[in-house]
Amino acid sequence: MIEILSPDQSLTKVIKKILYCLNHQTQMAWLIDPEEQSIFVYHAQQQTEVFEQPESLISVPPFATDLKLTVGELFAWLLE
Repeated sequence: MIEILSPDQSLTKVIKKILYCLNHQTQMAWLIDPEEQSIFVYHAQQQTEVFEQPESLISVPPFATDLKLTVGELFAWLLE
């Protein structure tokens, strides 16, 4: 699951949606904050990770292990 936070969204509502999905068989969720250029990666049974450094590789679910995407690459594409 991928959520991109927009300025008019409630952060609380977005996080509640992510937590609901994680409690109902979703393995992983990304919360992308374009304004802060940060990515929160939520896992069903693990601690949340935060990625902010442009060279950091973002965690992916087991079915997508071939995907190698850095924070910098994601925001370069997203903010085009």
